[in-house]
Formats: sequence, structure tokens, C-alpha cells
Amino acid sequence: MHLKKALILGGGPAGLTAASELSKSSNIQPIIIEKSNEWGGLSRTINYKGNRIDIGGHRFFSKSDRVMDWWKAQMIPSSDATFIEDTDDVLMICHRLSRIYFKKRFFDYPITVSKKTIFNLGYGNSILIGFSYLKSVLFPIKKERNLEDFFINRFGQRLYRTFFKSYTEKVWGVSCQDINADWGVQRIKELSISKTIAHFFKKNRQNLGSDISQKDVETSLIEYFYYPKYGPGQMWELVAQQLDERNVLLQRNTEIVKMNVNGNKIKSVIIRKDNREALITADYFISTIPVTHLIKSLGNQVPDHIKNIAASLKFRDFITIGVLLDKSSLQSLKDNWIYIQEPYVKVGRIQIFNNWSPYMVKDPENTLWVGLEYFCNEGDELWNMSEDALKKLACEELLALAFINSPSNVLDSVVIKVPKAYPAYFGSYNQFSEIRAYLDQFENLFMIGRNGMHRYNNQDHSMLAAFEAVSKIIKQDKDKRSIWEVNTESVYNES
Repeated sequence: MHLKKALILGGGPAGLTAASELSKSSNIQPIIIEKSNEWGGLSRTINYKGNRIDIGGHRFFSKSDRVMDWWKAQMIPSSDATFIEDTDDVLMICHRLSRIYFKKRFFDYPITVSKKTIFNLGYGNSILIGFSYLKSVLFPIKKERNLEDFFINRFGQRLYRTFFKSYTEKVWGVSCQDINADWGVQRIKELSISKTIAHFFKKNRQNLGSDISQKDVETSLIEYFYYPKYGPGQMWELVAQQLDERNVLLQRNTEIVKMNVNGNKIKSVIIRKDNREALITADYFISTIPVTHLIKSLGNQVPDHIKNIAASLKFRDFITIGVLLDKSSLQSLKDNWIYIQEPYVKVGRIQIFNNWSPYMVKDPENTLWVGLEYFCNEGDELWNMSEDALKKLACEELLALAFINSPSNVLDSVVIKVPKAYPAYFGSYNQFSEIRAYLDQFENLFMIGRNGMHRYNNQDHSMLAAFEAVSKIIKQDKDKRSIWEVNTESVYNES
């Protein structure tokens, strides 16, 4: 009897979830090919001298019960300090705190309607923001052409220009007018001033408690989330370990060279590892790699106009600078991360890893471990800076923000560069449907994950797409529309 195989390109949350589901729910043999030496993709945890870095910050929360149950099946949820201390494979229950740092003051994120917010903004400015929002409610932009229109319709012109415009353009490196409104639909969805006001009064009227499901709360407003004791990579390393125990073939440090096609099916893939090439045949192919790479691997058979669209797809790249500080710095801050709105620095966001999990830090009693996040393009001035120059920049910007008092507060630092961290909603994005139509014609090829779908998916979106793809494979259903419908729903999942 022929044992069917599924070749999975990429060992991040989407690829590992697909392999896990196939190995548990079918007789199809999954094989995972991962280019790097680590499992978890963008959800990996990097260990630097015992201090761990979560790239980008990953809250384990979803409105999908299936995703939440899946995570809980891998690791045990607990808020008991003794149990957490004695157990490694545990999901801690964490309180969420994110704030905006603007004009040397802290604002709640998302923006709340509170006395502190009004005081920080100024009473006159707050009144003008209110009138601006009312105008957007009474006279909305009927056809949202871009992300700027999306923001104005939900927050008003004045609040958009105060908080959303400059930060979003720092993240993406282009004007909000050049970004497709799909980004807002997939990232912010139903959040608006009206929802924020309703949540504020509900929160003050009743005790929301620590119910982790938070079904009646907009995801951007959630109060609690799960977090693995040693960071998000711990979850995915555990899944990879379980797959290895089930005799699933896992290959790291392996890249895709070429995909071979016969008619409307992918037949095989040429891989390269240690400068040696090999041919792998399979019945199904699940791709989480960047669409640009996938199109290149298909070679000359791809029509020129599809090649051109793929070549013009854009990404935003990412640098995290881990900085170890003495406890005299930032000691009173309880934030998971801080959005830096200040125009005089390049840093976009700062994570305080102690506040995600004290087990992320080698010596949490005496040191603070923070991550300064910079958004850039591979090959630009920031990306090409030397590690020493980037470390110096991080120190200078912490001083400029008044987060440290002296360079002597910095005990150590490390630079991590992450290419293709964010699929962009500009460039040739408006033509992406043509790439999708072309690739969907290969009946045994399934695209899932953030880069696989060129969509700003989070962990749970990637997992839900993997669930759908596996279901299609098992049922031999060639209609892939339900996979592409993940993260187009009105309820935003993981934040």
C-alpha cells in the first residue's frame, strides 16, 4: 500500500501545526523542511546568555476555542507560583499592559477615555478630538481607499494624526495613504472609539475577572493571556519534539531549490542541505515560505506577469536589540511592551521581557531585560549598520527617552535581524489575487501562514489556516476558499 506523504515547507506555527494534525488525524506522513536551525519561525525564542528574546511579542490568546484548547493540550495553564516554579511545560496566565509613550507621557493602549488621557492630551485638544470623531461618525468616508481612510472612519481625523499616522508610517516606512485598508481590517477590525468607550464603562461597572476566554471583549482590549514559561519558542520546540517522537521527518538547515510540476500538480521538490541536493517526492505540498520564494522555485513555467507581481511584493524587515539593564532603570514599569510615538528616535516599540515572564531573564532580581524593536528594509541604512553602531544607537535612544540615566546602566546587548517579518500591504499587493489564482490551480499545493499567504497573520490565524488545509487534504477537497477566508472574519483572533 502506498503511504502518502505531505511535504511541509517551513517550521513555524503554521507548518508545525499542519504536521501535528496530519500525524494525529491521518495516515499521511508529514515531512517538514526548515531553512533555519530553529523551530517556531517568527514565534521562536532566542536565548542569549540565559536571557531570552521573544521576537515581536506573542500573546497566546484567541477567540477560537479550538486554538486555545490546542495550546492547552501541549502545556498546562496555571497561575500558581509554586507550580510554575516546579514545572517547565506550563502556560502562565499573564495580565496585559501595553502603553504609548508620547511627549514624555504614557497613554493607555488602546487609547482609553479616562481623566488621565484627557489631562495628558489637554482639555482643549480632547474636545477637538471628540468633535473630529463625531464628524467621522456623521460623515464617514464612504469608500475606504487606503489605511488612512480606515483610521479616520474609526477614530476621527485628529486622533488619527495624533496617535496612528506617525507610528504606522514608522512601522511600514510609507505613507498611510499608500497602504491598503486590508491591513486595518485584519489587524484592528472592529476596534473604534465607540468600542473603547463601551469597554471602559463596562470595566468600571463590573468586575471582568480573569476569565481567559474574554468572549465579550474586543481582542485589542483583552486583559489576560497565556504565555509559555520560557517564551513562545518553547511551545513550538515542544511540538517539534512530539513530532520527532512520532517519527515525523524533520529537516532543519534545509532550503528549497526547485519545485517540479506535472500538469496541475506538484510532483517533487529539490532541496539543498550542506551543499548537497536531494529530490523529495510527495502527494501533498504545504507552503509557509514567502510567496516570492515559492514563485521563484517554480521556475520558467510561471507566466511573466505573475513573476512580475511576485517580484514587486513588499516586506518590512525588523531588528531587535536586546539590552540588559541594571535594576535602577525602568524598574517601576509593568508594561509588556511600550509603543514609542516620539519622532526624535528610530525605535518603534520596547518590550520588557521581565513582565512577560520572569523566567525569560537569567537574573530577574537584579536585572531588566528589554528589547528595542526597529522597523526597516533589508539593505537600507539602518539594516546595514554594524552591530556596534546599533548597540550604541539603542543606548543613545534609551537615554533620549529618559528610560536610563547613564550608559553605565547598560550591562550587555545583542542584535538580531529578522528579514521578511511583515508582509506589506503596498507594492503589488493589490494584484495578489492573481498570484493566489495561479497557485491555487495546483490542486495538491496549499499556502498557509503569514508569509505563505502574504497576509499579516498571527499565530492563531496561521494555525486555523493549517487546520483548514489538513481538513482539505484528508477529505480530498480541492476547494481552498475556506483557507483564504481565515483572518478575513470580523472577529480578530490573537493580538
